[in-house]
Amino acid sequence: MRAVTVTPGTPNSLRLVDDHPEPPVEEGPILVEALAVGICGTDQEIVGGSYGEAPPGESTLVLGHESLGRVLEDPGGTLRPGDLVAGIVRHPDPVPCPNCAVGEWDMCRNGRYTERGIKALPGFARDRWRVRPEFAVRLDPALAPVGMLLEPTSVVAKAWEQIDRIGARAEWQPRTVLVTGAGPIGLLAALLAAQRGHVVHVLDLATSGPKPELVRALGATYHSGSIGQVDLAPDVVVECTGAPTVVLDAMRKAGPDGIVCLTGVSSRGRTITVDAGALNRELVLENNVVFGSVNANRRHWELAAEALARADRSWLAALITRRVPVATYSQAYTATGDDIKVVLDFTA
Repeated sequence: MRAVTVTPGTPNSLRLVDDHPEPPVEEGPILVEALAVGICGTDQEIVGGSYGEAPPGESTLVLGHESLGRVLEDPGGTLRPGDLVAGIVRHPDPVPCPNCAVGEWDMCRNGRYTERGIKALPGFARDRWRVRPEFAVRLDPALAPVGMLLEPTSVVAKAWEQIDRIGARAEWQPRTVLVTGAGPIGLLAALLAAQRGHVVHVLDLATSGPKPELVRALGATYHSGSIGQVDLAPDVVVECTGAPTVVLDAMRKAGPDGIVCLTGVSSRGRTITVDAGALNRELVLENNVVFGSVNANRRHWELAAEALARADRSWLAALITRRVPVATYSQAYTATGDDIKVVLDFTA
């Protein structure tokens, strides 16, 4: 069968293997036929050789963590043949730490977790894959064209759950939300904010292309330019760019009792000057909270599936700006600068 692989740590090792072994039953009893995988920045970093870890005893890693497939067989009867399904990315560490022991593996304390297509577990970019029942999430059949968006949606579902928990520290009635960045994570964060009934603003550099209209279609307000030009003091800021200057400006932008959730991962090596004393004073005197959020556990995947099922299908479809057949796989991992979400299509 076909599989897209890399040799972690080796740039330009991306390749399509036509005779990859069938997935062993040790990966899980549920056999799934791949429909598509989404491509994100993490995949780009792995392909570039700066990230990723092969399974123990192997030199190559099957890519793909934003999965979508159809069940071929499930001996345990948890799922039925034909069910639309996605595989949860992170698996708990073997010790396990206190969080992994209770299913909160997204909050692993010792770093010994594994991740499909990223860290020590083969991914989903192959014709068939297997999964254990506890890591399989069923989707609404109507989501077949867009179900690979479940993984990034799970990330923002967790972020919003954490925001709600932090907000419960006081009598807090949030209304205004600012999302920085209109990539897939940012747009999906805005979608969940709109579903919560908030007044949503989205900031991005793009002045043309699909992003402004996608934001407006949510009933939200689109801004381009710098965060300082946005005239509001939001109750919640969801930062999705990872750009260091935007991150710092986001911390300053939140209103009193505001919450800033950082979801963007910054690159190392860039130094900027900041008045740390002034920033600390603002955060303390306004009772603001800044926290980071990454990955998701099963609860968040299920919340994400519900959110996608409620969303407008045409809006979700518009997030996918390129579908690349497996035969021309390398194009999916080549950034064009105009994409929102690129999908590697196993059915084409």
